[in-house]
Amino acid sequence: MTAQYPVARPRRLRRSPALRRMVAGTRLHAADLILPAFVKEGIAEPQPVASMPGVVQHTRDSLRKAAHEAAEAGVGGIILFGIPAVKDARGSAADDPDGILQVALRDVNAEVGDAVVVMADTCLDEFTDNGHCGILTPSGDVDNDATLERYASIAVAQAAAGSQMVAPSGMMDGQVGAIRSALDGAGYANVPILAYSAKYASAFFGPFRDAAECAPQFGDRSSHQQDPAGPLEEALREVRLDLAEGADIVMVKPALAYLDVITRMRDEVDVPVAAYQVSGEYAMVEAAAANGWVDRDRMIMESLVAIKRAGADLILTYWATEVARRI
Repeated sequence: MTAQYPVARPRRLRRSPALRRMVAGTRLHAADLILPAFVKEGIAEPQPVASMPGVVQHTRDSLRKAAHEAAEAGVGGIILFGIPAVKDARGSAADDPDGILQVALRDVNAEVGDAVVVMADTCLDEFTDNGHCGILTPSGDVDNDATLERYASIAVAQAAAGSQMVAPSGMMDGQVGAIRSALDGAGYANVPILAYSAKYASAFFGPFRDAAECAPQFGDRSSHQQDPAGPLEEALREVRLDLAEGADIVMVKPALAYLDVITRMRDEVDVPVAAYQVSGEYAMVEAAAANGWVDRDRMIMESLVAIKRAGADLILTYWATEVARRI
């Protein structure tokens, strides 16, 4: 820098909305946004999620409508979470061709075609009667390798139902490799994998567990999700392992509390980086806004810009359709 005040005046480029817009270093695009959506078997009307104002458990019909609205707004993708009427220890509904998630995938594909990337969460917690992400041992621990077999079967069922991308979220060691091998062997070599590579055992997930009805019946997920106080190198190691196993996109979850992880990941990899603006982030803004404590619209946009600026190419957010219309 050569000039100093009073010659140098950074405020010159902030004087008007047009100037600020012209020189903005971070820009959101509708295609960057992915809408998470919940669909529940056996309900006649959408069911509001009390801890996530504005979010519902969809019926098949209301999900089709939500997908259509997202496509019209220019949203890049929609990721589906299914809630079956019957759950068991194996999560049998997760890979049932007639299970709610597979039915919903076919519905949404029929509604939006190629206008939106239709994808599915590839996990077991919404489908098991114990709320855990995998098959349990007799002592109640998650059996990593037995769970990989289930994930592989689920991914193939989702691809067969038309999922254009699968998103393993269980944080099992080797999950990406197991799914990639299964998809390739079943003739779905072109289906990409969005890997939840750095998913933390976070308190920010609470409202999601209401929406997906997947709170663990005992214990927690600290044995497989990353420790929030763990070293950054652990997250980067997980990313490298996922890429070596065939991940096409890697993700950090949650987003705002882990902006440093997003930045380091973006610096490290040569594939798209996604970040999940999770239920707790959503619920805090909505609750504060309902009390008149914050400017809701500004806070939504500021939080998304922060995630984008940190390095996320894609953002999963419950505000995807609303924000896509706004920008």
